[in-house]
Amino acid sequence: MFKILFWCLFIYLAYRFIFELVIPISKTAGQLKRKMTEMQQNQAFQQETQNRSQEPPLQSKQRSSGNTTVKKDDYIEFEEVK
Repeated sequence: MFKILFWCLFIYLAYRFIFELVIPISKTAGQLKRKMTEMQQNQAFQQETQNRSQEPPLQSKQRSSGNTTVKKDDYIEFEEVK
C-alpha cells in the first residue's frame, strides 16, 4: 500500500517538476538564444549601414581638400607676445 502511494507521489512530483520547471526553462533559454542572435544580426547590419554612410563623406572631403591646397605664400607666421 505504501509503495503504491510512494510511487504515485513520486510520479506526481516528477510530472510537476518537469512541466512546471524544466520545460519552461528550456523554452525561455531557446527564446533568449534566438533573441540574442537577432540582436547580433541587427547590430552587424547597423554597423554595416553606418560604415557605408560614413565612407562617401570621407571621399568627398578628400576630393575637396585636394582642390583647395594652401599656398605657402598665403601663410603668415606670427610671434607670440608675452
